[in-house]
Amino acid sequence: MLAGYQEDLAYIHDVGFGAFSSESAPGLLEILHQKGINKGLVVDLGCGSGIWAKALTQAGYDVLGIDISDAFLDLARKKAPKANFQKASFLRVMLPKCDAVTSIGECLNYQFDQHSLGEIQKLFAHIYESLKPGGVFIFDIAKPGYVSGMNPQKTYSQGQDWAILLEKEEDQKTHQLTRKMTIFRKIGNLYRRSEELHRVQLYKGSEILQHLQRVGFQVRVIHGYGEFKFSQAQVGFIATKA
Repeated sequence: MLAGYQEDLAYIHDVGFGAFSSESAPGLLEILHQKGINKGLVVDLGCGSGIWAKALTQAGYDVLGIDISDAFLDLARKKAPKANFQKASFLRVMLPKCDAVTSIGECLNYQFDQHSLGEIQKLFAHIYESLKPGGVFIFDIAKPGYVSGMNPQKTYSQGQDWAILLEKEEDQKTHQLTRKMTIFRKIGNLYRRSEELHRVQLYKGSEILQHLQRVGFQVRVIHGYGEFKFSQAQVGFIATKA
């Protein structure tokens, strides 16, 4: 199986599941304004198809989007032509000096490049050093208990020219979530089939809070971006460099 948002899944994620980014954008902009960050460079880790990057550029910010998926970056460059984009792992990228860093939609949970909680703390330290004084790191994660009810859980989603069969299974001991997807996308008069397997490491909010504080951040835990609220298995953080 392929991993990492190939062409068809990237397209479907953009047209069928982009609401998380678009509905989060007003609340995220409000947080930046509340922090006195009304301009400057925002680095978006796991930028996806560029929905949030587009909102940032329209609000007058400079944007650097980072993603590991070529297909996502192709979409993002078309959607947000005023932003800059780079293909990289968020764990390996060299971050420039910036006013804010964001990572929305559980990006830090994804295991496309295998990593541990210790490497997440190194990422937090890297972000802290890259932020200007008063800069902010805004992000959300998925927590244990993501799969409720049947485990594994099978669901089905469809749009005008696509469909996905999804099986989610959560390991209660390792807190790892596995998503197996069978994907159908209409190309001309036919449907193209592909498969992807994603592994997602679920983190406890208390663990993430402690790691942020250890590197020097002042942290506020949030349960949504403005009027947009997370599910019960998600939690967000506003981490400020004092």
